[in-house]
Amino acid sequence: MEVRQLKIPGSFEFTPRQFPDSRGSFAEWYQFEPVEEAVGHPLDLRQANISRSARGVLRGIHFVDLPGQGKYVTCAHGAVMDFVVDIRVGSPTYGQWDSVLLDDVDRRAIYIAEGLGHAYVSLREDSIVTYLCSRRYDAKTEGAINPLDSDVALVLPEEIGEPLLSEKDVVAPTLADLAEEGRLPSWEAAKKFFRN
Repeated sequence: MEVRQLKIPGSFEFTPRQFPDSRGSFAEWYQFEPVEEAVGHPLDLRQANISRSARGVLRGIHFVDLPGQGKYVTCAHGAVMDFVVDIRVGSPTYGQWDSVLLDDVDRRAIYIAEGLGHAYVSLREDSIVTYLCSRRYDAKTEGAINPLDSDVALVLPEEIGEPLLSEKDVVAPTLADLAEEGRLPSWEAAKKFFRN
């Protein structure tokens, strides 16, 4: 499995080795040891999620209050552009983002550390995204940032046209609003969840 650190500290891309033959192909899309080595601690799995999205659906930017929820995300079918957003106040990359194409060809995965924001846009019909999560979902600890926030300025592929958002994401506050209200994680508090 190949590992690449993204420009946002605490986020990594994982590319599995695939074994094709006349029947199809096989890949180990998650391995404990490479993730633990890259992240600096074990991914203590507590929940697994799956979502299906039509082409053009934009989900996020979502985050969980610290102690947060580490996520290992891949696309089992279709394709999505996956974004990790640094929302940790005081971080050297605060307000910046990086992206990874997750699809059913290369079978890449992305790890998103506790305290980071996450979003993705579906590039094909019926894209299936799976998440391995370090904590169970708790609605009281979840937060959202408007994914069209001009200060974050996610660059969406032009071919999807106008993205489809949930009502929750349409009315979500901006990154600046949440920072002003003191509702974002701090860089110092988030650093304890990954190796510097």
